[in-house]
Amino acid sequence: MAIKGSWYECDSRFIPAHYQPATLIDLALSRDIDSHRLLRGTGLFYEDILAGEQRISAQQFLTLIGNARRLLDADDTSFLFGQRLLPGHYGASSHTLLHAEHLQDALGQLIRHRALLSPLLSPRLLLDEQDAWLYWVDACGAGEQYRFLLEASMAAVAGMCRRLSGERLPWRFHFAHGQPRYIEQYWVHLGEEVLFDRQIDALQIPRAWLTRPLPEASLTAGRVARQESTRLLEALGARASLLDRLYNWLLERVREAPVLEQAAEAFEMSPATLKRKLQKHGTHYQEQRDLVRKHVALYLYRIKGYSNEEVAAYLHFHDATNFRRSFKRWTGLSPSALRQLFGA
Repeated sequence: MAIKGSWYECDSRFIPAHYQPATLIDLALSRDIDSHRLLRGTGLFYEDILAGEQRISAQQFLTLIGNARRLLDADDTSFLFGQRLLPGHYGASSHTLLHAEHLQDALGQLIRHRALLSPLLSPRLLLDEQDAWLYWVDACGAGEQYRFLLEASMAAVAGMCRRLSGERLPWRFHFAHGQPRYIEQYWVHLGEEVLFDRQIDALQIPRAWLTRPLPEASLTAGRVARQESTRLLEALGARASLLDRLYNWLLERVREAPVLEQAAEAFEMSPATLKRKLQKHGTHYQEQRDLVRKHVALYLYRIKGYSNEEVAAYLHFHDATNFRRSFKRWTGLSPSALRQLFGA
């Protein structure tokens, strides 16, 4: 079955320069960074941003982020950037967050309008019996800027929820990477419930917090904002990235282990074209398929409490040794080491 709808790619010019890019530019300017140096290599001039009409690609945005990191040379840049991102000043899209009925509604709007509110990292919400998990996947091939974006995204959601609820929520922050040397920045900007080497980048909160009414909620204003923001998305032409849509397609077929040729047919392109597009995003098909299988395996272990044999069977591995070898390739850990990590 062919994939319906379009998608954006890393070189698609769809990001309003006066949205998130301007937020990062203002942060740099507040620390006396020269705008010409900041915009070098992006193909932009500061006047383009001020005009409010310029659309830039993910590649241009990532170049801007790289410049800002180098010029600011500060461990708190990503967190300060993130704290300014949401709800943001992005017209109707920000208003969908500001007037959300409850936390689940706000997170749903963030996901629904991710092309406008989180264009470089794609947020996803997973609910289990006790907790809600908001996790991210790379939308455009962030490369060496991924951790910066992840720290910013974590800070953005935590800050938004604090703003909407009027209190600091009991989030737990899970990071796939190891503990950085600037751990104190995580504690200052996120809190003490920060865990590293967790194999996935996610926020965790008890489900009871999802449906608590938010004090700034407005049913009428929220409905109007959602309608207007939907029109903006339609004008944009795409609601998700190619990597995002491929992740969804692979997730729906995780038990089938589809090959590259099947994916290419579904996306109505040749295998060579799909390979080329993925390479442009700094990845390849096997890496994307392994990412999805890794996430599903972690869910089955961590949330559902499956045994090694049950996880292997679910993912249609008929040989236990082959599954253990594959799992270690995905995570760098054996299944038994993962269970020890999670305290199972």
